[in-house]
Amino acid sequence: MHPAPVFRKAIVRIPGKNMVHGLTKAGLGPPDYLKALIQHRNYIEALESCGLDVIVLPPDDTLPDSVFVEDTALLTPGCAIITRPGAPSRRPETVEIEATLCPFFNSIETITEPGTVDAGDIMMVGDHYYIGLSERTNPEGARQVLSFLEKYELKGTPVPLEEVLHLKSGLSYLENNFLLISGEFLHLELFESFEQLRLPHCESYAANSLWINGKVLMPKGYPGAMAKVQESGYETIELDVSEFRKLDGGLSCLSLRF
Repeated sequence: MHPAPVFRKAIVRIPGKNMVHGLTKAGLGPPDYLKALIQHRNYIEALESCGLDVIVLPPDDTLPDSVFVEDTALLTPGCAIITRPGAPSRRPETVEIEATLCPFFNSIETITEPGTVDAGDIMMVGDHYYIGLSERTNPEGARQVLSFLEKYELKGTPVPLEEVLHLKSGLSYLENNFLLISGEFLHLELFESFEQLRLPHCESYAANSLWINGKVLMPKGYPGAMAKVQESGYETIELDVSEFRKLDGGLSCLSLRF
């Protein structure tokens, strides 16, 4: 079992009014912008309650998906890896994120063409990183991530995806060897060594939960998932993220933790 990390900071970006034009396949209708602002403020307060100093970036009305900062960088103990998002419209998001990270990381690496990576496809388990191969993260992008990890004495494993948008749409590592798991991952040998908290299809959205310093942030409305996490010994914080779900987003997508 790997020692749990200690997170001290997070980066978030306030949603812009044009989030209503963000990329989505959810089929849940357009988000309510004012409601999203309230939900995002509650999210920041939850991060602070976990002991994080939260760096809040202003909204960018030219980039509809820029509230989902997680996809723009992979933050490791050795370096920050600036990604090259799979959706071309999202690639300009990395510019301000890199500038924000520069004071905090001595080493910054960058994914280059033709590689594409959304960091929502990458799950950290100690010094090992599971990298989803998806519509947004291609094999060349994964190869570049693996080469950077190796440079800093870290390891990784590619995981082909068939159904979910991102790896962490269906998996969350909660430390202490506990893994929230759903859907296409339930039958993979790759994850058999974990203490699996298995979720049915009707609660699969809750598989994108977020461990921070011993607490677990969970989406509102999934009592079965909540019970399993609490029974495993975790304090939970329930948050309504309905407006971000409409854009295929979840709890982990809304911040970069380091």
